[in-house]
Amino acid sequence: MAGRAVISLTTGLEDPEKVTVAFLVAAGAAEAGRATLMFQTKEAVRLSLEGVAVGVACTDCPPLADLLARYERAGGRFMVCPVCFNAKQLDKGYLLPNAELGGTVQLWDWIGDDGATTFSY
Repeated sequence: MAGRAVISLTTGLEDPEKVTVAFLVAAGAAEAGRATLMFQTKEAVRLSLEGVAVGVACTDCPPLADLLARYERAGGRFMVCPVCFNAKQLDKGYLLPNAELGGTVQLWDWIGDDGATTFSY
């Protein structure tokens, strides 16, 4: 199996093109057979909630909902910063099925000793 991939995303729907690129990279890694994790912080934590990542960022961009579906089908996971999530007083009952709260310790545990290819948006 290919190595692990981590996509770090800090941006939410205030920059939908950046979010689209991050999700394209994440879906591509997961579909290529990499264990893939998107670490969401700051405004990106909202994207881990059901019904938030919707819309189309630009002409010819794929809809965000389609990218989320591709990512989930390919086994992609979300690790959502609990500090950011709780600071926004969000409800973890609305987390996507492939999302969980986890911070830097959990991120490093997931990466493990073999490392991971990383992208940051």
